[in-house]
Amino acid sequence: MFFRFLSVLLISLSLVAPCASGVFAASIQSETWQGRHLLTEERVLMGTQVIVKAIGDDKSAVEMAISAAFDEIWRLEKLMSHYRPESELSQINQNAGKHAVPVSQELYDLILKSLTFSELTGGAFDISFASVGKLWNFRKKNVPTPEAVKAQLPKVNYKKIRLNTKNRSVFLPETGMEIGLGGIGKGYAMDQAMKVLQKHGIKDAMVMAGGDTLIRGKKGDLPWKIGLRNPDQTEGVLAVLPLTDQAISTSGDYERFFFKDGVRYHHILDTKTGFPAMACRSVSILAPEATTSDALSTSVFVLGPKAGLALIETLEDVDGIIIDRQGKVHLSSGLMALNSETTAK
Repeated sequence: MFFRFLSVLLISLSLVAPCASGVFAASIQSETWQGRHLLTEERVLMGTQVIVKAIGDDKSAVEMAISAAFDEIWRLEKLMSHYRPESELSQINQNAGKHAVPVSQELYDLILKSLTFSELTGGAFDISFASVGKLWNFRKKNVPTPEAVKAQLPKVNYKKIRLNTKNRSVFLPETGMEIGLGGIGKGYAMDQAMKVLQKHGIKDAMVMAGGDTLIRGKKGDLPWKIGLRNPDQTEGVLAVLPLTDQAISTSGDYERFFFKDGVRYHHILDTKTGFPAMACRSVSILAPEATTSDALSTSVFVLGPKAGLALIETLEDVDGIIIDRQGKVHLSSGLMALNSETTAK
């Protein structure tokens, strides 16, 4: 079995729990790893705990690189946060049904890329789902009525989002329509932060944010090791993946949930129904960039094991691990082949 060759190591994505937004350093750790400096810094950004690990020969240079990477994430949060009224994204939402809003090239391109994922997934990924997502409040354990969801669902349609290339503007044609980049923005910010690290000469690094991890290079002579959480356990891991130059994103129904009137509600919502998607417990996507893995992990969770695996098989350099509602593990063909190759050795 695929997980046989993965040693159980107590490094878990579950340790990176969602937190309140902010920009303060949680901790900075320094150690020597095979004669080089390995620095780890944690901050709270994008509504979650962000961890950056980088290795280099010059400790001060590594510190500067990590600081610059966090500055880049903070810049992007201010640009595309759904919760900051002054952000470009919020300006688009505030003017829904009124007029188009000129935006930066960066935000325009990310929205355009989001629409590409919407087409790819048949609408399972849809940034206009924020029109319904805003009805849910997981802190207050608020469950919207079916009538309220039904009233907002017609506004969930990525095809209604109007982009104007000439003046680089975005227009939401209906009042109350909203877009949110929560399903792709974190991955994009991680990709950009990694590029900053590389511009500072860092070749071996890891960026983690919530259930997303982006890796470049190695940890010394060995791959970085990333733990996959067992959906049925609050601690520990299902398996550990040795990764190099890859991104992995995990979406699970255990990340944010609450019980109300005996019913369990989690935060991964079906774009077709407006209520939690129920076919999966956890989905992990491996891809070259975090933007891709971030968008696809939620999409495949919504699509379910059968349609989700079918989608993964059409994509180059993308693999997936799906744990369905019954706890059965489904692997993409790339991981099945790796399992067979490893078992044969």
